[in-house]
Amino acid sequence: MTAAPPPAPLTEPPPVARSSLRRSRTDKVVGGVAGGLAEYSGIDALLWRVGFVALTVAGGSGVLVYLLLWLLMPAGPRRPVDGAPAQPPGPRSPVAGITVAGLLIAVGLLVLVTRYTDLDLGPTGVLATALLVVGLGLVGSSFARGRSPRRGLIAVGAVLSVALLFASAVPWTDGDDDDFGGGVGDRTYRPTSVAEVDDVYRLGAGDLDVDLSEIGPGDRDRPLEVRIEHGAGDLDVTVPGDADVRIDVESGIGEVDLLGRSDGGLFRAPGGDGDADLVLTIEHGVGDVEVSRA
Repeated sequence: MTAAPPPAPLTEPPPVARSSLRRSRTDKVVGGVAGGLAEYSGIDALLWRVGFVALTVAGGSGVLVYLLLWLLMPAGPRRPVDGAPAQPPGPRSPVAGITVAGLLIAVGLLVLVTRYTDLDLGPTGVLATALLVVGLGLVGSSFARGRSPRRGLIAVGAVLSVALLFASAVPWTDGDDDDFGGGVGDRTYRPTSVAEVDDVYRLGAGDLDVDLSEIGPGDRDRPLEVRIEHGAGDLDVTVPGDADVRIDVESGIGEVDLLGRSDGGLFRAPGGDGDADLVLTIEHGVGDVEVSRA
C-alpha cells in the first residue's frame, strides 16, 4: 500500500502589477485625465468627469485641478494599430513639476505676507505672480530636454489670464457686509431723505439698483456725495429730475449709459444753475451701468 503524496505547499499568488498613473490616449474627451484616473483607480471615467464638473460648478476649482493634473500626469503609451507592444514614452521634462512647485510656493508666500503684514496685494497681485511663474516655466520648457509640458503650461496660463482680467475689472474692496466687496445677491436701495443716504453703496456680485429720486430739493442744501462700488452685475441709478449731477465713473466690461452719454462729467437739469447738487462716483467691474432721471 503506497502512501498518499504529501500535499503541495501553498503558494501565494503573485501580486497584481498596478499600472502607473498616466493620461489615457484611448478614453479621452479633452486631455485623457479622467480616463487615466479611471484606469489607475478602477473607478469609471464618467464618475471622475462628473466630479470635475461638480468642482467647477461649486467653487470654480475643477478646471484648474484638471489642468494641473493634465500638466503633471504623463501621457500613456500609444497603441499601434497592428497590436504590437506599445513603445514607452520618452523621458518627461522636469519643468512641469518645478513650475507647479514654484507656483504653490509663490502663492503660499503671498498669502502669508498678506495675512501677517500690512501689505495687501489682493487677488490681482496673487494671480499676476502665478502667471509670472507659469511664464517662466514656459521659457524653461524651451531649453529643457525631454518631452515638453508646453501645452499644459499654456492651458494653465490661459486660465490664469482670464482670472486676472476679471480680477482687474472688479473693485475688490473690504465691505462691511462681506469680504467679497459687500456680499452677493441683488440689492435695491430707495432712500427718501439725505439722512437715509449711505456714503457708499457696495456690492460684490449681483444686480444693484440705487434710486435717489426721492431726495427733494429742500434736502439738498449742499452737494450730496454718493459713492457706488459694484463688482459684477447690472447697475441702475436713478437721480432726481431737477438735480444738476456730476458723475465720475470707472467701468471695466459692459455698456455705460449716463443720462444718454457714455462718459462722465456735469449733467445740468432743465432750469438748473450748473452747480452740482449730486456727485456720483461709480467704480464698476463687469456688467452694464445706467444712470437715468426720475
